[in-house]
Amino acid sequence: MSTMQIDRLLDTVVRTGASDLHLTVGRQPTIRLHGGLRNLQTKVLDSDDMVGLMKSITPERNQQELQEEGGTDFGFAYGEAARFRVSVFRQRGDIAVVLRQIPNKLLTFEQIGLPEMCRDLIRRPRGLFLVTGPTGSGKTTSLATMIDYVNTYMDRHIVTMEDPIEYYHVHKKSIVNQREVGNDVPSFAEALRRALRQDPDVILVGEMRDLETIEAAVRAAETGHLVFGTLHTTGAAKTIDRLVDAFPVDQQNQIRVQLSTALISILSQVLLTRVDTKGMVAGYEFLVITPAISNLIRDNKSFRIDSMIQTGKKYGMQLLDDHLWSLYSRGMIAAEEMIDKCKNQAHMWNKVHAAGATIERPELAETEGGDGKDKDKED
Repeated sequence: MSTMQIDRLLDTVVRTGASDLHLTVGRQPTIRLHGGLRNLQTKVLDSDDMVGLMKSITPERNQQELQEEGGTDFGFAYGEAARFRVSVFRQRGDIAVVLRQIPNKLLTFEQIGLPEMCRDLIRRPRGLFLVTGPTGSGKTTSLATMIDYVNTYMDRHIVTMEDPIEYYHVHKKSIVNQREVGNDVPSFAEALRRALRQDPDVILVGEMRDLETIEAAVRAAETGHLVFGTLHTTGAAKTIDRLVDAFPVDQQNQIRVQLSTALISILSQVLLTRVDTKGMVAGYEFLVITPAISNLIRDNKSFRIDSMIQTGKKYGMQLLDDHLWSLYSRGMIAAEEMIDKCKNQAHMWNKVHAAGATIERPELAETEGGDGKDKDKED
């Protein structure tokens, strides 16, 4: 298969607005569109096709990594049309490639439905703002929107550390320096250590995956920087537990104290397939750190945070399940999709049932308080 054909495939991805392109031996090229997989009407790929396709887009350095490690990731620009994040890996001795389309167009707060309150929070001079959610839930897009807002309206030095760089930011009112982990700098922890000497106002940490990075991010937030970070957790309370659990037991009290003062907000999101129109919609859980919530974090009472979010509506706070219910009530998402992505499945199923809809009871429903009552429960 020639480069001509990868171009044809990528054109299709861009034209249809697909999120991903899957290439693997024994199957036609397949796109992910609005959450579902769809085969493209071309030939089934064989081993030679895959090698040709891989070589036509993979830089030398990455081809070498594929040989040595069995897999490699990189980003590339497809002309002006789009950028792709690419994962090449070996499976059953053959090669497979997954390309994720990264939109060039930065979206506005309204377009992605971010809570209004985010604007006020990102004007703060310091603090830790976390965006969390499973892979592919739109965290990168939400962060890019917030960074773009700062870039457009404020004069700041923004330093990002990403793996790989997805959205490209041009300098507007701010200066934006984007460092790619593995390319510009060896690790997140190293990038963070260096960033503090680069006179930054805003720092974006693409992933807070280890103790060293979490520590450095919290320290940066404490010393007068606005730090954005991401984690793969669902829900605000779980995010706090996950951060604390990354530390040895004898340091956990200390990190709770630090988080209680450094954290300003946690935005947790999931991406759902819409049923009313084509496309996706994000469901959000939004926690704003008030003095009362700060106390709960310090006193190791994160299990009470959910009930505080429910009473914190005037700060724009909302629980994920409440937002999903409102999307469902407005006919935007299906009941199954809501139950699939929510936190308390039994409770949601009962609610749907009480509202007179009949759907299969999910197998997992008994996991969290099977009676469906929202209690203050410790996870």
